[in-house]
Amino acid sequence: MRGAPLAEPEELPQLWQKPAFEHLLACLTNLRLEPPIWGLQISREDTLKKQQQQQRDAVDPREIISFLSCIIKSTLGWIDDDEKREQIWEEASKRLSERCGRTAMGEIIRKWPFESQEYEAFNLAIREPSLTGDSLGLKTWGSSYVLAQLLYVFSSGPLAHLFHTKKVVGTRPEPTEILELGSGTGLLGLAAACVWGASVVLTDLPDIMPNLIHNAELNRSTVEGRGGSIEAAALTWGGREGESDPRFTSGNRYQLIIVADPLYDDNHPLLLTSAIDAQLSLDADARVLVMIPQRDDTTKRLTDALRVAMAAQDRPLVCVEEDMVAGEDDWAEGDQDDSTQRCFWWGIFRRG
Repeated sequence: MRGAPLAEPEELPQLWQKPAFEHLLACLTNLRLEPPIWGLQISREDTLKKQQQQQRDAVDPREIISFLSCIIKSTLGWIDDDEKREQIWEEASKRLSERCGRTAMGEIIRKWPFESQEYEAFNLAIREPSLTGDSLGLKTWGSSYVLAQLLYVFSSGPLAHLFHTKKVVGTRPEPTEILELGSGTGLLGLAAACVWGASVVLTDLPDIMPNLIHNAELNRSTVEGRGGSIEAAALTWGGREGESDPRFTSGNRYQLIIVADPLYDDNHPLLLTSAIDAQLSLDADARVLVMIPQRDDTTKRLTDALRVAMAAQDRPLVCVEEDMVAGEDDWAEGDQDDSTQRCFWWGIFRRG
């Protein structure tokens, strides 16, 4: 039997009425909460407030929680198909987890918008698996989006010499090849390939690679449609032989290296510096673009440690330009969202 038409949010079906499978599924779909997306123009806090207000205008959130809990506890005995019952339970569980903070949520896909007067608007779809165990690289951190939205500013400003190649009659200049270290879910590197129409190699630890490769393939047509290209390969900072893709053994290949939010431990500044020194071209024009959110005293200390480590190399890496920008990070815990605006430090380094 076909279910009733989709209920309005304030008309949640009563289970004692034994609503049809189609009706229940449509209602659960209607209750889906999209993961919040914010930007430089609209804050994360405002986005969350708007989302919460929309929920309050539609139906009491407590009523929704109760409704979802009842579905999960119910045998759904009037639905005579085991697979359909499982689908209803799964959807109800997802809707419940969406209301319990990011760490309680299952796999999500966010569509990150990029709009500028300087280029045609586009979206990137980024999958984030469930956050379990050591999963920092499976989450899209706010700094990736902050830096991604500023890419055109850098390519038309302090990094312009890498993109405005003089044309030689009868030849076609090779595009700047870009390496992203610690790509995580790949948002920054994918955006760089789109905004700059460049060749970008996304890298991270071997256990992060399956999701990173997935996101690269998910957005390949968008990247190539904008004149860019992408690859994904494992690269372990300071790792043993065999832990990284063979392409990185030759070293000093890349004219531009980009990194966002790479420091979480006291050993990271030295490890990151060694990876940069090994992969950055020896050419005087080569550059490194780094962004680090200044969350607390620890991240500020790690930022200072990175600068010291970069300057201490045999071929010193010196900061030639730096600044702070305002932005927001993303780490939701239940109803108490950490939506405080942060300062993000960025620096551009070259060989001294």
